[in-house]
Amino acid sequence: MSSGNIFNIQRYSTQDGPGIRTTVFFKGCPLKCVWCHNPEGISPKASMAFYSERCINCGACTKLCPADGPHQLGAIGCRACGACADACPTLARVMHGASMTVSKVMDIIIRDRIFYDQSGGGVTFSGGEPTAQPQFLSELLKDCRAEGIHTAIDTCGYVEKSTLLSLAANADLILYDLKGHDDLRHLSNTGVKASPILENLDALAATHNKIWIRLPIIPGHTDSPGEMELLAARYKSFKSIEKVTLLPYHQMGTAKLKKMGKGLDVPNIPATDPAVLDILAGAWMRYGFETVCATNSAL
Repeated sequence: MSSGNIFNIQRYSTQDGPGIRTTVFFKGCPLKCVWCHNPEGISPKASMAFYSERCINCGACTKLCPADGPHQLGAIGCRACGACADACPTLARVMHGASMTVSKVMDIIIRDRIFYDQSGGGVTFSGGEPTAQPQFLSELLKDCRAEGIHTAIDTCGYVEKSTLLSLAANADLILYDLKGHDDLRHLSNTGVKASPILENLDALAATHNKIWIRLPIIPGHTDSPGEMELLAARYKSFKSIEKVTLLPYHQMGTAKLKKMGKGLDVPNIPATDPAVLDILAGAWMRYGFETVCATNSAL
């Protein structure tokens, strides 16, 4: 039985697939989106966050720190070992990322089986990027299938095609995130080109029968009507793509980055204009796609 690095398990989720779900967040992502709303999931290694408003300056963290006192996050000598987080009585220091076995994750998933059964829900593997830990994800998918639990993979699509198709074969639903069509713009926004992600979706849509496309709408980055039209036209003939969801930008990731000591890396991005959402949704609707907003209200 393998183990993997998980940074959060969110129970009673309603935004990551049908029904009431448990969302398992995998650590590590091959993309570096400038707007990332889960920055604690980017690095495959454990990371630390500091909530200064909770700190009572008791000194417990400094006493146990093997690097002689974590005066600030990312200080020279900090090993992100978690000693300060374990010592903190007010949870001012929090570790993101812990090794968990398949069995331990399944124990948590199975607790809410009654809610899955009653709502048509299940478990969603998200991140970070779950396909970056393929063996761990594969075992979880197979165990969920053996238990009769509905599964979804939420992926950025930047993975070896054979790995993606193999994992998808054991998942009931694929939530596929798209951040654009143009390679150069995508490279600037995420650190990787769009073409391998789109080619993987081409192959997936031809072999898997249940895919939902998800599009983060980031002002100045992913809100081009022209690119949206190109994406909609590209996938118009794939009947396996059942739904398109637009995800308006929020600043949750900005707050998290500040807690992680990286506030200066956050660009100043405004909230998504609802009028722009209407325009972008129209591009998909013209090609016959069911198009919804992340708030679950139809556009």
